[in-house]
Amino acid sequence: MMANVGSVDRALRFLLGVVLVAAPFLFVETFAPLGVWRFALVAWGVVMLGTAIFRICPAYMLFGIRTCAAGKA
Repeated sequence: MMANVGSVDRALRFLLGVVLVAAPFLFVETFAPLGVWRFALVAWGVVMLGTAIFRICPAYMLFGIRTCAAGKA
């Protein structure tokens, strides 16, 4: 498989993933009203981290989107 996540996209996904994974645990009072939905945010964060690490986004594949240069895959 070829990478379809570029450098800027990758950095943004990584930052967002870290925030989504850490925030519900660091700011418990803020996220407590969400109940179990806060763990959905953690799961979304894990997915964002995974797509950043492996540089492959299944949604991008589905829609034919590439944010990285063709030669750098």
